[in-house]
Amino acid sequence: MLVWDNATGHVDAAMRALIATRCWLTVFRLPPYAPELNPAEGVWSHLKRGLGNLAARTTDQLATLVRTRLKQMQYRPGLLDGFIAATGLTLQPP
Repeated sequence: MLVWDNATGHVDAAMRALIATRCWLTVFRLPPYAPELNPAEGVWSHLKRGLGNLAARTTDQLATLVRTRLKQMQYRPGLLDGFIAATGLTLQPP
């Protein structure tokens, strides 16, 4: 199974030819930009909201803050499940 996002770099002739030669492959095509179907968009949105009132002095400090906040999210499975649920997608095959 392939979930194809139709990004510009993914729709070239080589990719179409590769898919055409694999009759066993099921392809689900998404629109070129579909943030509502991407749980990662929720992660980044949540992260950016949390960084909004912080003032990092250097890019190294900012990188440390981002890594810390992302690590904290890993220990909140309910939050991560919420990002997936917000897409309306399920983790079970049809």
